[in-house]
Amino acid sequence: MHHKFLLTKKKHKFAVWFWPKANKKGMKETIDPSKIPAHIAVIMDGNGRWAKKRGAARLFGHRNAIEAVRDTTEGCAELGVKRLTLYAFSTENWNRPKLEVDGLMSLLISTIKKEIPTLVKNNIRLQPIGDITHLPVGAQKNLALGIEQTKDNTGMILSLALNYGGRWEISHAVKDLIDDIKENKAEVDNIDINFINQYIDKHTAPDVELMIRTSGEHRISNFLLWQAAYAELHFTETLWPDFRKKHLYEAILDFQNRERRLGKTSEQLIQK
Repeated sequence: MHHKFLLTKKKHKFAVWFWPKANKKGMKETIDPSKIPAHIAVIMDGNGRWAKKRGAARLFGHRNAIEAVRDTTEGCAELGVKRLTLYAFSTENWNRPKLEVDGLMSLLISTIKKEIPTLVKNNIRLQPIGDITHLPVGAQKNLALGIEQTKDNTGMILSLALNYGGRWEISHAVKDLIDDIKENKAEVDNIDINFINQYIDKHTAPDVELMIRTSGEHRISNFLLWQAAYAELHFTETLWPDFRKKHLYEAILDFQNRERRLGKTSEQLIQK
């Protein structure tokens, strides 16, 4: 794995040198730097199938997916994306074979610790979401270390969704809201979308603008259900270990070629 975050020396000048570089790689269209999605979420799917094609165990696919994480994180940071959320481990993933889960947790622990210096150098802030209290102690320790060492970074936020599920998040928010109503800290009459937003996991805002899923599956699998209400969905046949910047660029170009009406008509957007 030879890719590194190449933006270390020029943290705040990504766009200056990025656009020509992208064109040299043969992109047929130019990404509009003024229309970059602020929040991109990725469902990283296909590790098992990637490994199976090579006659290897599923964990082999997970190990080889780290490069895709690095390349995607680097690409988003270069483009000026404000938040990247990666679906690393869902609440349902605990149902997988114990050997795979244990291997994933071990990989998670080692990878987080190894990548912290890179995040620091590139001004990226680590901000996990999900019920991390149920993760192994080693994972919790390294996550806490990563959060602490990157808390003052002002660039892109990297959110790792760990032991996360959209339904879990919403039900957890409802319980907190009911508790506050019982304790007279909240009133039923004040409940609206903005009010509920305060009870959704604090680290999952803002709303997702572009959601990418790899491996050819066409579903969102309980990922950021509340935040993805108006997300543009991009599906690619590419298996996650093979996902690189060029695939990210394709997704963003797809996003920029769509008309985001958000409930309005095309005519209203033109008038605006």
